[in-house]
Amino acid sequence: MDQLVSLLLGGTGLDMSGLLVLCGASFLGSFLTASMGIGGGMLMLATMAQILPPFVLIPIHGVVQLGSNVGRAALMRSHILTSIIPAFLTGTLLGAAVGAKLVITLPGALLEAILGLFVLYATWAPKFTASQPGKPTFFAVGIAATIATMFVGATGPLIAPFVNAACPKRQQVVATHATLMTIQHGFKIVAFGTLGFAFGPYVPFLVSLIAFGFAGTWCGKHMLLRLPERFFRTGLKIILTVLACRLLYGAIGSYISARTSGI
Repeated sequence: MDQLVSLLLGGTGLDMSGLLVLCGASFLGSFLTASMGIGGGMLMLATMAQILPPFVLIPIHGVVQLGSNVGRAALMRSHILTSIIPAFLTGTLLGAAVGAKLVITLPGALLEAILGLFVLYATWAPKFTASQPGKPTFFAVGIAATIATMFVGATGPLIAPFVNAACPKRQQVVATHATLMTIQHGFKIVAFGTLGFAFGPYVPFLVSLIAFGFAGTWCGKHMLLRLPERFFRTGLKIILTVLACRLLYGAIGSYISARTSGI
């Protein structure tokens, strides 16, 4: 048992209880995203923030989310809306390059507030949901979301309203969103690697989280097939609203903390 713990956690500074909590969160987060389209990334980020030190949180979260989204995209590959992928990919390349330069200069609280307000608007504005965004829109989304993810980690809620508006079926929403997030997290990991982050000590630990995430994705996919379309769309709006409020709450808390420490 001690050898297993040493293999999984050696060099990470974590204990077995932390690993078990994060494996459970990985399963639940992937299940939630596969069945409802969104929410798992934020759940995983919030859980990791209680266990991992701040300087490893965003890059390690990116690897776990990459694994989760790759599994979801692979299981539902026949439903991917492929026409928007090249535009988003190009935007993501540009966003990763810009985000790597800005990662230490832009206030995270300000970005959280902007994201929270935008997600609320994009989720509930009737004209937005009926606009059927095309390639230019997804190019811009790729830039903005990739810059944002360097600071706040889980930007699925920023991308989800556009995917929801572009896809006529719930299976397409989940599969396409997973594909776009795979692209984004992939380039984010490369960007952090160029900044000098050492992923090596975390590899066995990450394999465990990704395996539990894939199991959650498999279960969530079967739940998605049983959900009525109308229930899925309503549930997605509710989850996006909750996540947007969490972003705003975090931004307000960070602002108050900064003001208090400055006094």
